[in-house]
Amino acid sequence: MLRRTFLGTAALAVTLAAGLSGQTALAGDWKSDFKELRFGILSGENEKDRIQRYTKFKKYLEEETGLPVKIYTASSYDGVIQAIAADQIEFAFFGSSSYAAAYTETNGGVDPLVSRKQADGSTGYYSIVTVRCDSGYEKIEDLKGKTLAFADPDSTSGYAVPYYNLLKQGYDPETYFGATPFSGAHETGVLGVSNGQFDAAATYMTNEESGIPQRMVKKGMLEAGVICPIWKSPEITSGPFTARKNLPETMKEDIATLLMEIPEKDPEAFAAMTANPKQIGWIRVNHDRYQWIVEMREEIRKIRRNRGS
Repeated sequence: MLRRTFLGTAALAVTLAAGLSGQTALAGDWKSDFKELRFGILSGENEKDRIQRYTKFKKYLEEETGLPVKIYTASSYDGVIQAIAADQIEFAFFGSSSYAAAYTETNGGVDPLVSRKQADGSTGYYSIVTVRCDSGYEKIEDLKGKTLAFADPDSTSGYAVPYYNLLKQGYDPETYFGATPFSGAHETGVLGVSNGQFDAAATYMTNEESGIPQRMVKKGMLEAGVICPIWKSPEITSGPFTARKNLPETMKEDIATLLMEIPEKDPEAFAAMTANPKQIGWIRVNHDRYQWIVEMREEIRKIRRNRGS
């Protein structure tokens, strides 16, 4: 049964002022049934930066659809998952694991629409374990008995993939490390490593130029050369921009088309929302691409259940 956990305005979201602008660019008749469009973004970075990155995308959607657009954030990944499950938002930018969680939570009630494409043709990214470069830690073996911070229980690169792959490689997170707390967000975990709160933290990178540590350096949150990766996962399928399944098919198709067109129609909005100079566009996706993530999450749950954790 669908769990209906409604999120209060203060806890869930930041609503950006929205207004109608110009002629609608889409011909779908679904717009007469919607007073506004709402989409959620995950808590991978601090709220101010999340909102700022998507402001131009919000304006782009308003101009193309003729509808007001609201951006919702939450303090945890589960907040956005519950928002789409409770029909509080129409769309969400998910990672692979948070999409899988939403798929499971809604009994298949979400549709992935598009995902990221890099300049080299790749459509994935990597989980990494980061440490202070001056810590002396150079490999996972050096972290035995130390504190490894995961980001969020519904994070792909910040929890599911590193937990699963480390376990398969013989480094059982439950016993190998001294502690495995959740930091709450990718940036929080990396900052915790920087200031000595954690020995290591799981986060992600797409390539040598793009990832959480690189982004934090660009924003002035870290100095270059402070944080180094010592472990990298196999490639992870990039997460999808996702719609509620119960939306009109023409609506989902129109919004997916707008995502596909934004690199050419509004390059500034595209560059701001992706914050990745290597991303050149989007690809269409369906659920089959993410079924392995659903299965991996279920296996992790079984392992933890059997251990009583």
